[in-house]
Amino acid sequence: MSSVERQVQRNLDYDSRELKERVVEINRVAKVVKGGRRFSFTALVVIGDEVDRVGVGYGKAREVPLAISKAVDDAKKNLFQVPKKGTTITHEVLGRADAARVLLRPASEGTGVIAGGGVRAVLELAGVRDILAKSLGNPNPVNLLKATVNGLRSLRRPEEVAEQRGKAVHEVLFPRKNKQEDQAAPAPAPAEEAPAAAEETANDQVEDHTDA
Repeated sequence: MSSVERQVQRNLDYDSRELKERVVEINRVAKVVKGGRRFSFTALVVIGDEVDRVGVGYGKAREVPLAISKAVDDAKKNLFQVPKKGTTITHEVLGRADAARVLLRPASEGTGVIAGGGVRAVLELAGVRDILAKSLGNPNPVNLLKATVNGLRSLRRPEEVAEQRGKAVHEVLFPRKNKQEDQAAPAPAPAEEAPAAAEETANDQVEDHTDA
């Protein structure tokens, strides 16, 4: 199967998956105009297929349903695929967005999603089942979700790293094990010098006889 056929098949699989949405926050904002204050609503929404795709969107409108609809449309434009290893992520990563920072760590199977607020929504809709997450900066919900998305976008697969370094996948996954095996390997035995020494002794004896 060629790369184009694989991409077509992948797109068909994506289209067949149902996207689920989750509203993280709805906020009422006011704009001061000449006649008084004009109120509107903002919505922060996460959508995903609970397999490996997720997106975050932000919408603003005079009514809540319209704001959510705008946020969903924005999230569909920002869908991306999350690299995973089983039920967790491939490696540890620190996502940043302005003053917000989110630390994401892989976890063993059965750990669950140890995260709170909007971070949990993003990870669950991305299909991650076991992970440790910790907010290290500003708790602003918008920046928190942006930091989580930036962290997930920066994840790389072992195959990509191995191709960039020109190594095999197992060398990238287990570098310490390979180093220990190299150190434990026995050193090559030194070449035998006995024949050369015997030849030198014979030459010395011939020279002694000649002198005599």
